Amino acid sequence: MTAVFSQAQMEAELMGPLVLALPKGRILDECGPLLTGAGIVPEPDYADESSRRLRFPTNDPELDVVRVRSFDVATFVAFGGAQIGICGSDVLMEFDYPEIYAPLDLGIGACRISVAEPAATAGQDDPQTWSRIRVATKYPNIARRHYAARGIHADVVHLNGAMELAPGLGLTRQIVDLVATGSTLRANGLVETEVITYVTSRLIVNRTALKTRPEAIGAWIARFSDALARL
Repeated sequence: MTAVFSQAQMEAELMGPLVLALPKGRILDECGPLLTGAGIVPEPDYADESSRRLRFPTNDPELDVVRVRSFDVATFVAFGGAQIGICGSDVLMEFDYPEIYAPLDLGIGACRISVAEPAATAGQDDPQTWSRIRVATKYPNIARRHYAARGIHADVVHLNGAMELAPGLGLTRQIVDLVATGSTLRANGLVETEVITYVTSRLIVNRTALKTRPEAIGAWIARFSDALARL
């Protein structure tokens, strides 16, 4: 999917404050020290998940913060709704937006994308003999690429949550999911059989915005880089 900027969008972007998109949930908490180190102080309720507001001014009149679903950060930045964002490398791999440049690995939100299946059946046959498999995931593109590289066609069942239920209910044989501690897998009788990739959060910017407002966005990249070096 390719974002297309209208003249009106580009003019609005040049006139208004930059927008920094942050992910809801666990990563929002981990962003706190980085924002502080970069000198960003959003209005207090930005970290309150019960707040109905989604856009928050900061101590800098040239920067606003928006709080969106983690999977949506990359889309907001790619399509110009935000010029800067903090986003997991898993999301960047899944969507692969050419409009996004990721200059900094922030080292937060560390986890992994793994293949998992029921402990009772894991290792019973050789995956090299498979030609087809049904798998549940919220990462259809990553999953298909992973299995295709092994010569296996993946029939993807796209779920947005509760992936761990799929094998036990006969929906799929395996799942591809984000894993942090593995406790949810273990609680549901699953084991990791393969790590596809390790994940951390990245600072991302819109390439068009970087060309139209290079000084402003370059300054924020430098501030995040300095903050990261001090952590």
